[in-house]
Amino acid sequence: MPDTALPVATDRVLIVSESAAKRVAHLITLEGNPALMLRLTVSGGGCSGFQYGFRFDATVNDDDLVFERDGVKVVTDDSSLDLLAGATLDYVEDLMGASFQIKNPNATASCGCGNSFAA
Repeated sequence: MPDTALPVATDRVLIVSESAAKRVAHLITLEGNPALMLRLTVSGGGCSGFQYGFRFDATVNDDDLVFERDGVKVVTDDSSLDLLAGATLDYVEDLMGASFQIKNPNATASCGCGNSFAA
């Protein structure tokens, strides 16, 4: 009998959508420092167990991985990438507002705001 288990995200990549790259580029322009990168982290907490964190950073640490799209760099640490492997960083604008969103195949549940998840 063939194995019918669903595949688990094992690729240690973070995909940055075109929309997210454009928004990050715009925000970096407003900050006035072209050396900035968007740092995406995962930490314990939030209403679902883990929460996403976003901030600008100009430093790449020894345990960081850098993902690039259209000249924009998104950096995350090795531990956060364990929970982000195969995820997509997107920027969405709709009638309810605009926000960065993470489409994370490792999340088994997430809260209503989308800023925290369970793995």
